[in-house]
Amino acid sequence: MHEMSLAVDLVEQLVDVLVREKSTRVIEINVVMGAMSGVERVPFEFAFPVAAEGTPIAGAVLNIEEVPLVLKCSDCNQETEPEDLIMICPQCNSISVEIVQGKEFLIKSMEVQ
Repeated sequence: MHEMSLAVDLVEQLVDVLVREKSTRVIEINVVMGAMSGVERVPFEFAFPVAAEGTPIAGAVLNIEEVPLVLKCSDCNQETEPEDLIMICPQCNSISVEIVQGKEFLIKSMEVQ
């Protein structure tokens, strides 16, 4: 499962932060997950506590902020949130678009003890 390896990587990063900050455990973690990040929320939520088991991250509350896809069209210069994850400008139907937001998968913040 792809999400399990991502959860393991996240736990390893959090443990590194704990060591660097001379803290003992994570109380809460806030993660940003974009619509085009390639990460499925439900499997990731299931995998996170399993990956954290036996580490100072075990028992931490995982909060996920979902970020929608936002495109910027090179033709009409509009930024839009398409209803579907289709790479076409919903304003002018151009395929000349770039992703402005929605590929994120990152740690936004964490509370440590």
